[in-house]
Amino acid sequence: MASRESEMYFVFMNYDPEYERLRTDRSKRGAYELDSYLSAKHDGLLAATLEPGTYKKTFSLVIVDGFGVEISEDQANALRSAKGVRVVEKNQELA
Repeated sequence: MASRESEMYFVFMNYDPEYERLRTDRSKRGAYELDSYLSAKHDGLLAATLEPGTYKKTFSLVIVDGFGVEISEDQANALRSAKGVRVVEKNQELA
């Protein structure tokens, strides 16, 4: 049986030409547009896939198209099946 306890997961997205286009603009405005685009994209994916109030997105990663989110194992499995998601990995502490 899967755990319902929330843990930190990293979600990385498939290739997105709009992300690649925005990433090439190194201006201050370009950085703002990229950050806004990714935040809206990641928030939209979570809202479309998971129940409201059951997850906590902690950040979007700009260097790669991905984000960190506190979710359960069941929710991670649901995200793995979502359109546009490349990989979902649980955060692992190194000993």
